[in-house]
Amino acid sequence: MKPSGPTERRRLRGRQDECAALETVIDAVRRGESRALVLTGDAGIGKTALLDHVVASAHDVRVLRAVGVQSEMELPFAALHQLCAPILDRLDQLPKPQRTALETVFGLSHGEAPDPFLVGLAVLGLVAEVAAERPLLCVVDDAQWLDQASAQAVGFVARRLQAESVALLFGARGTVRDLRGLPELEVHGLGPDDARALLTSEVTFRSDGRVLDQIVAETQGNPLALLELPRGLTASELATGFGAIGHDSLTGRIEETFRERFAALPSDSQLFALIAAAEPVGDAALVWAAAGRLGVPSSAATAAETDHLVSMTERVIFRHPLARSAIYHAASAAARRKVHLTLAEVSDQDVNAERRAWHLAAAATGPDEAVAAELERCAGRARARGGLVAAAAFLQRALELTPEPGVRANRALAAAEAHLHAGAFDVALRMLAAAESARLDDLQRAKLNLLRGQIAFSSGATSTAPQLLLAAARKLEPLDVELARETYLNAWGAARFADRAGAGDLPEISRAVVQFGAPPGPPRAMDHLLDGLTLLVTSGRAAAASDLRQATDMFAREDATIAWGWMAVTAPFLLWDDDGARAICSRQIQIVRDTGALEQLPFYLAALSVVVARSGDLAAAEALGAEGAEVRDATGTSLVAYGPLYVASLRGTDEARAMIEATLSRATEQGQGLAASIGHWASAVLHNGHGRYEEALAEARLASPDPLDLHPSAWALPELIEAAVRTGRPADAQEGLDRLTRTTAPAATQFARGVEARACALLSAGSTAEKYYLQAIDCFSRAGLRVELGRSHLLYGEWLRRENRRVDGRSQLRAAHALLSAIGMEAFAERARRELAATGETVRKRVRVENPTELTPQERQIAELASSGLTNADIGERLFISARTVEWHLRKVFAKLVISSRKDLRTALGDR
Repeated sequence: MKPSGPTERRRLRGRQDECAALETVIDAVRRGESRALVLTGDAGIGKTALLDHVVASAHDVRVLRAVGVQSEMELPFAALHQLCAPILDRLDQLPKPQRTALETVFGLSHGEAPDPFLVGLAVLGLVAEVAAERPLLCVVDDAQWLDQASAQAVGFVARRLQAESVALLFGARGTVRDLRGLPELEVHGLGPDDARALLTSEVTFRSDGRVLDQIVAETQGNPLALLELPRGLTASELATGFGAIGHDSLTGRIEETFRERFAALPSDSQLFALIAAAEPVGDAALVWAAAGRLGVPSSAATAAETDHLVSMTERVIFRHPLARSAIYHAASAAARRKVHLTLAEVSDQDVNAERRAWHLAAAATGPDEAVAAELERCAGRARARGGLVAAAAFLQRALELTPEPGVRANRALAAAEAHLHAGAFDVALRMLAAAESARLDDLQRAKLNLLRGQIAFSSGATSTAPQLLLAAARKLEPLDVELARETYLNAWGAARFADRAGAGDLPEISRAVVQFGAPPGPPRAMDHLLDGLTLLVTSGRAAAASDLRQATDMFAREDATIAWGWMAVTAPFLLWDDDGARAICSRQIQIVRDTGALEQLPFYLAALSVVVARSGDLAAAEALGAEGAEVRDATGTSLVAYGPLYVASLRGTDEARAMIEATLSRATEQGQGLAASIGHWASAVLHNGHGRYEEALAEARLASPDPLDLHPSAWALPELIEAAVRTGRPADAQEGLDRLTRTTAPAATQFARGVEARACALLSAGSTAEKYYLQAIDCFSRAGLRVELGRSHLLYGEWLRRENRRVDGRSQLRAAHALLSAIGMEAFAERARRELAATGETVRKRVRVENPTELTPQERQIAELASSGLTNADIGERLFISARTVEWHLRKVFAKLVISSRKDLRTALGDR
């Protein structure tokens, strides 16, 4: 890129490297690729100049622009609307759920608040459609001031771009939370020579070179400082330099120059500039209307009259965001209130209700119930559009303006809940403190305790959350029975999540539920689950089995499971009921997709991937794991990916060890006891596969310290028994069997019977052992649990060989080797190969060779979905990618499978 003129060359002096990096981005987009880049640096460092330059140079690329505005940060989707407004005529090209999501958040239609990730997917689809006709450049400046809803959406799009001709360029001061992980280009100050040349272009009189060098050093080459700080200084003032810039912040000094320029303006121009600074979205019509009402002549708005601090085109544009801030804060409080009141008066009640309310709040001189009520109504509208952060901000401001103590308490609790859902935990706690300062009734006090417990759990304070939720549940008992029971279940889940030993707070919570008694009326699925979990702790597994079965059956049929996340599949997993778990997960995954409650999706995908893996379809389990990774990446969910972890342990690859170590490290750091148990269970499976029985025993013990033998502790017991038998520790194996039987006997599923029979076989001899092995094989075969079936053939074959029944042993070991190899359980298959070799039969060792035509997990998943009849748009919505990216992946799939159409997919996939 070459600067286009003298002014441009001056602004971009010394920026050859940055310009080259931006040229690379634009070239990639022209080639049909996608790129995202965040330009970071201090205020005035030159980010905007670079972005302006790339826009001016990209003549053959369509450009969309948005700018974050500090005073607009509480208005949901404001910046996103800036970016998308020019292309909203393409909305009809989106699938209906995505189209509805954007229409709702932009106020074009009314409906329930869409999931924020559905909004992001809709924007991704929109820009992909536009880029299909012409490469697209999206530029978002001052990203540090984006409203959170917009930041989340554009961050989502930037991460999901794959095969679209789209570039996303951001300018930001420092790190923006929703843009973390994207490629960054840090923009530094100019070098000494370029900085001095820029400075002397502003200083028109002769000056001491040493003074200029000092100025360059003190400004650290910041271009805006070099251009703005010398303005208005005489030769004698400049002779001593700027003086002590290091004492105050450079940004503060630049703002001071803008304040001085503002103070020197005529009074009418000052008032006009203040109106423009107080109007958050640069609405020129609104600024003109307010100026007219305040008697400001149009001549006061010319660039010359405002010293080029403000310019008026179709939008209001400031010389720099620091100029806006400086002007606003340089005015008196009374002048600001007057301007905000006028802006509220000229704002349309229906079209600009939220901005009008915000202006009224800024104009308030003290508590004002009318304004507070309007802010509360705006919070409801913002929440309905998916603007959780905006709703929280409106409620917080409403609280500040509320005069009546009783109303203050309710609004403080509402504000705390809104900040909790927006992820602002510290602010939520401050709102709770404000509520506590009021006189609370019993229900308000109980809800306060409930919110405190939910904040503790959501913010990672997992050790304190169970007791806080328990206290809240007890206070809710006489006030709201249903909410009390739901809070008890939340407390139980929080305790289980944090404590892998199964002791801790669970007994106390369970005793409290027993004392509370049964719910009035017909029990819900949630009630059966709570009662089953309570009985499991207080009376044992046999007493709990009936309620757990009822919960499993109802959760598989009801639509409300999404409220309980991973807790919903606890019941079937406690019953060794993979069929029940599959039914719940499959139904709920569809409901989650239909309703858009995507934050729940990772829980069900993780659980389903374990079930599918145990059925022997590791490729499908990996595809579910890949989808879960897409969702976790999109939603920021910190759930441990225990499906992929289990699959990796079954495959026995080196990758499994690294995944396990990372899981255990994070579980320790975040206090997730449940995640730690999952990690140790997977490690025990991995070591048993490789025949490292001492290590397997140690890991199985760490995975199953739980005296209640909840999952995954119960799942680790078969690993412990196998490893204990192989290491000559029959007492440890028998203790493990006794614990295992307490979990399997009440379950009475084929899975439970098979696991128990195989464990009994390991501890038995002669015909008794053989009877148990055959029983296990029959149960696993009936249940379709091919992983457990293959392992049972392997253990039976190993036993037969040790009994010197080589011919019979070979038959079982061949079956094991064939099945385990077909599944992809390479470590276990190698164990079977070694055992066959010990019987005198030679089996060639499998060598995994990288195959360039092998489908990746994502390609396999897309191919499977396409073969099931889903359209590219359907697949894209499910996998958080655009339909264009789906098409790009399918082209690669067709090439690898040597097919030419979707109708050939099912046959080609079956052949593999």
